[in-house]
Amino acid sequence: MNDTADEAVLALPDRTLLVLDDDLPFLHRLARAMERRGFEVTEAETVSAGLAAVNASPPAFAVVDMRLEDGNGLDVISKLQEVRPDARAIILTGYGNIATAVTAVKLGAVDYLAKPADADEVFAALMATGEDKASPPENPMSADRVRWEHIQRVYELCDRNVSETARRLNMHRRTLQRILAKRAPR
Repeated sequence: MNDTADEAVLALPDRTLLVLDDDLPFLHRLARAMERRGFEVTEAETVSAGLAAVNASPPAFAVVDMRLEDGNGLDVISKLQEVRPDARAIILTGYGNIATAVTAVKLGAVDYLAKPADADEVFAALMATGEDKASPPENPMSADRVRWEHIQRVYELCDRNVSETARRLNMHRRTLQRILAKRAPR
């Protein structure tokens, strides 16, 4: 990170940031990286902890994972926008799709990043204004990876029922079984 980015954060009147993710190693790494960039970070690993942090002291910025053990991170985004409409929040997810991206933006998120996102991407998304959008990622997920993630998400939502997942994806059951048996594409 450069000095102008440091100065941009230090010039902010409120540098509070909520980082909400249930992947603890990622949560701690991102929190430390954002602290080094000048933010005052609060960490949370559940929707209930995130909502409690927002109610206690609404942050100026938030980085929220979409799928958490006890619910959906969109609930935290919605609450944050309710109590602090000027807050800038972004959604992080490994299960990205257009419908959830649209919902996140409608609820007040300023950006939607696919995991794995690094601290520089998160910082750029938080600091981007309406005129200058964050630059596209250097290594975005491949189309095969996006397809695989979507299939995995539907499979999990169908309680790992192959027949039901195949029906919902309009795919032959054996084809789905072959896809599920393979490793995730890069």
